[in-house]
Amino acid sequence: MHIWNQRPTGKVLTFVLIGVTLAIGILVGTLVDSRVKAERSQPATDATPLRIPDPVELSNEFSRLVKRIEPAVVFIETDFDPRPRETSRQSPAEPEEGDELDLFRRFFGGPFENMPRPRQATGSGFIVDPKGYIITNYHVIEGADRIRVKLVDDQSEHKARLIGFDPETDLAVIKIDAGRRLPTVEVGNSDAVQVGDWAIAIGAPFGLEASVTAGIISAKGRDVGPQQFQRFIQTDAAINPGNSGGPLVNIRGEVIGVNTMIATRSGGYQGIGFALPINMAVKVYNMIIQSGRVTRGSIGISFSREQAPVLLKALGVDHGVVVSQVQPGGPAEKAGIKPEDIILAIDGKPVKDGDDLVSRVAETPIGTEVKISIDRGGRRMEIPVRIEDRARVFADDPRFAFYRERKPPESGAPAEAMFGVHVRNLSTRERSEMGLEEQQGGVVITRVEPRSFGEDIGLRERDVIVSINRRPVNSVDDVRAIQAMLKSGDAIAFRVLRPGSARGQVTWFSTYLAGRLP
Repeated sequence: MHIWNQRPTGKVLTFVLIGVTLAIGILVGTLVDSRVKAERSQPATDATPLRIPDPVELSNEFSRLVKRIEPAVVFIETDFDPRPRETSRQSPAEPEEGDELDLFRRFFGGPFENMPRPRQATGSGFIVDPKGYIITNYHVIEGADRIRVKLVDDQSEHKARLIGFDPETDLAVIKIDAGRRLPTVEVGNSDAVQVGDWAIAIGAPFGLEASVTAGIISAKGRDVGPQQFQRFIQTDAAINPGNSGGPLVNIRGEVIGVNTMIATRSGGYQGIGFALPINMAVKVYNMIIQSGRVTRGSIGISFSREQAPVLLKALGVDHGVVVSQVQPGGPAEKAGIKPEDIILAIDGKPVKDGDDLVSRVAETPIGTEVKISIDRGGRRMEIPVRIEDRARVFADDPRFAFYRERKPPESGAPAEAMFGVHVRNLSTRERSEMGLEEQQGGVVITRVEPRSFGEDIGLRERDVIVSINRRPVNSVDDVRAIQAMLKSGDAIAFRVLRPGSARGQVTWFSTYLAGRLP
């Protein structure tokens, strides 16, 4: 019993000692922490405050040329109309009494949430003519229902129209009417480009407008595209999605290429970008503005692009192109050229390879007669051949279907005279049913024409136009009268009432929609 009586006393003493130790530790920690906080809150009297210097431009060659070129580089947005969606034809259930939202839906013929929305894409371009002519990539605007161009210098946005395109070089020419002369780029000569030269890319990667990157020319004549006329300049200046169509410029600020594509495994920049040489772009541009399309000459033959030197040596020649096929009814067949003939020269100038042959024939004016030197079974001869339009020579070839099926959209006023929208007057009964009894005047939009000015600025069916440029609209005649006073390039603002819903009831809110008349 004596031993058992002592054990609790020892335990109590142990707990007391532990508690005292913890209390002392907490007290010391609190004192140390308070001291540290006190020291931290003291001002640093021996420190010198930092000072932001006055802004001083550190101008260099890059910044100077960017300031000169940037106003001529544009941001391009394209809209693609969605395909009509299948909708149910089932009759809606009868609305409960007092359900104004359902009554509103029945009156206008359908809910807003089922209205499809357009798809958008972005790219870049550059102005080459003060009148508003712009070069860009064809894939930037291909299939677009609307093309919008934003200028860098004043952030104004303009509707563009397609002048012409060339899928074989991935180039397109578009035009805007800005109502003033526009700044332009200076065109260089891409034949003078050397590997190692500085290169600057300007554009709108990922929609980030007026972005500038720098690098060098990595290589020339890169055959990485699927088309015969694409021999690219390679650069390590950062090119990303959205840069397409923008300029690649040299250290003198001259455009030497059109940024077109990248080599990537991630979808973004990985140090390898490609630009179409500006010399090729200029040839395509000139053909488009002169005739609306690109025409290339042809003699109507086919050949293998991969012709090894050993093949030519085995056939007894050191240069030329071996004819694989002759197009029926084409210039070569008419002149007597046959498969297995070897084309050696055109007008006495030797043909180095297939690319050389295609380039020279394509650039020869349609209707020109040339003398083609051939080797046939070891015997040399000259045959006169008249150059014809390649698209006609290969009329049944699907590779040239785009020249027959796609045409640039015609310019001009929208199909509907009333700013691209159909409007009608509102009756007293309609105002009452729509909840607009207190609204004086106004006309309701019954339909918006696709790709029209009204659609571009955001006008919708069921909108009620109450004023245009602060002039009250009481009838359709008022809209006609106001439109007659305006001309292309004028700024115009519509004040409309737009229907919505709140707590199951129809509400109308006022908004402005503005744009510049095309």
